Amino acid sequence: MALATAAVSLHPLLTRPASVLRVGIRLPPLLLRATSSTSTSASPDFNITFAEPAPSKKAPSAQPLVPWIVRGEDGKPRLSTSPPPDVLQAIALAEAEAKKAAKKETLKGPKGAVAAAAAAAASNASVKARKAAPTAPPKFSKAARRFYNENIKEREPQRLAKVLAAAGVASRRTSEELIFQGKVTVNGSVCTSPQTKVDISKDSIYVNGNRISKKLPPKLYFAVNKPKGYICSCGEDSKSVVSLFNDYLKGWNKIQPGLPKPRLFTVGRLDVATSGLIIVTNDGEFAQKLAHPSSNVTKEYVVTIDGAVHKKHLIAISEGTKIDGIMCIPDLVESLDAQSDTRKTRLKIVVHEGRNHEVRELVQNAGLQVYALKRVRIGRFRLPADLGIGKFVELKQADIKALEGNK
Repeated sequence: MALATAAVSLHPLLTRPASVLRVGIRLPPLLLRATSSTSTSASPDFNITFAEPAPSKKAPSAQPLVPWIVRGEDGKPRLSTSPPPDVLQAIALAEAEAKKAAKKETLKGPKGAVAAAAAAAASNASVKARKAAPTAPPKFSKAARRFYNENIKEREPQRLAKVLAAAGVASRRTSEELIFQGKVTVNGSVCTSPQTKVDISKDSIYVNGNRISKKLPPKLYFAVNKPKGYICSCGEDSKSVVSLFNDYLKGWNKIQPGLPKPRLFTVGRLDVATSGLIIVTNDGEFAQKLAHPSSNVTKEYVVTIDGAVHKKHLIAISEGTKIDGIMCIPDLVESLDAQSDTRKTRLKIVVHEGRNHEVRELVQNAGLQVYALKRVRIGRFRLPADLGIGKFVELKQADIKALEGNK
């Protein structure tokens, strides 16, 4: 009787809705079956239910961080979790353009959308074509080019023979002979290859036991009014064009203290009987470019003829002549004197080949005799009228540029 009363009193508790049961631990299936079978045998009216656990709301997974490398105010790169402002601006602009394009397509309708797509494809094709087309090299200012040549280009490793020539040891050909003879050492080892790359600021270079300076002399360019009787030789001849610079080189240490003396040489040659303009420099590349016949730099000569010059002579000179098997034709031939029957006649002859004795051969082939020959112009640079015979003047950048151009 007591058991029945307890069962009746427990009946409302067990039949209470499941939401009231706040049991935090869910019973295993075996225990659940045992409890239900026992309860059914004791009181078939019992209806025990268990609340299903509420689905757990998982916190959304955090977005992976994408590092950005940006440049800080100090100019050094650093990592950042947010894109740079210019990237955000570009993204915003792209989204705005996309929205505008979408609006235009909806307003135009199906046909307008097709036309817009075709126009966009054509635009993309033109952009790709422009990107694929070769672009002209950027133009830099004279100051930028000069800074590069003096501070960056000269620091790059260069061929050993070129470094020796630039350091004033000897000409490039003589420097190659010294290297082949084993008279040059680089960092304590004998070097027999002129093509060896060296850095004069880092490598230790010796020639015949004498160490080469770590610094190179500056590039120099001079215009000389060559006297008649002087030769264009780099030797120690007392009547060479380079000997005109002896006093200048003696005071080099006062002009450029701490720098080695430059090795000067003439650009091209004038024969011993020819006077006038000749260029003296220590820049081998410039000399090679200016003197080579392929440069087509014009040169103007004034020829003094012993005797009268007639029209037939001018025609004969203009037709040209063969020199070393190559036909050489002058660019211009004209008389500078009004009277053609005087004892001395001057002619102006302009050539661009620059071959040995070219002007003399042209005149002699016409049956004339050369009394005097003087060069007065190279490219667009003319021999200064106030430059005395045997004197020289240092060229400016504008003068150097004029040498490489033609009138």
